[in-house]
Amino acid sequence: MTSGKDTMGEQPIFTCKAHVFHIDPKTKRSWISASATAVNVSFFYDSTRSLYRIISVEGTKAVINSTITPSMTFTKTSQKFGQWSDIRANTVYGLGFSSEAELNKFIEKFQEVKEATRLASAKATSNGTATGATPVTSANASPITARAALPDPAPLLDPPPQAQTCTSPAPAQGSDDSDTSRNSHQRSQSLSGLQPGESPKHQPNENVKPAPVMAATPAASSGETQLKYENDRLKLALAHSSANAKKWEVELATLKSNNLRLTSALQESTANVDEWKRQLHSYKEENQRLKSKYIELEAAKGGTEAAVELR
Repeated sequence: MTSGKDTMGEQPIFTCKAHVFHIDPKTKRSWISASATAVNVSFFYDSTRSLYRIISVEGTKAVINSTITPSMTFTKTSQKFGQWSDIRANTVYGLGFSSEAELNKFIEKFQEVKEATRLASAKATSNGTATGATPVTSANASPITARAALPDPAPLLDPPPQAQTCTSPAPAQGSDDSDTSRNSHQRSQSLSGLQPGESPKHQPNENVKPAPVMAATPAASSGETQLKYENDRLKLALAHSSANAKKWEVELATLKSNNLRLTSALQESTANVDEWKRQLHSYKEENQRLKSKYIELEAAKGGTEAAVELR
């Protein structure tokens, strides 16, 4: 940004490059390219009002001039694309980054600035209705800010062709709200030096034709995301179970083989024991027969004492 911003009370605290898009104000279902190429997108801090803004300028045109409120949410809907809704500006801004890392840096800074805004707003609210209210109190107590805190029921969008897709709410304001939003937005731009007249509607490039998509509710998108997550988790669990099942099959086959070998060895041992018993019985019978024959021979020879001993 220019040094003029610093002299007017706003200081850049973070800058990145991204392709800027606006929601089509007529259909609310497609994107309009707001910048011809990737431009600098910066977070500014207005020290006089304790406000944070996101500002981007292409040439002399302000393609983004968004005052951050505690109710704003930046939605990352793909690896390189994200968007947020600005009730004050009555539009939805989309940013296409060159890499997911750049997008993640922007999201971190957005969350950091949003939290700082929330804390400042809470501090101002806790001070009550004292006459010496801080600028944060007056800036965040407007009807526009109150409307910004309400949930945004706008349709979800697919991103333009050159960026990863995204989904986030797009605001739909009535004519009275739009006029009030524009007036408040003009007042907030006085510090940054960016007048509304410097931000004419940008039409899409001839070679870039954002494709409209069917509208969906945030709840449906959240449910679909949850189902996809559960599906992926179940697939992973199934893959692990299949791998474990194969391992268990191998172990079972090994146990069966060992069991068969042990059973065969046991049967063989049992057969050997039976054979040894049969042979022992045969040897005993043979021994007894030989003893009887020897006694008979000794008796025939008159060896009575020897016969008695053998008996």
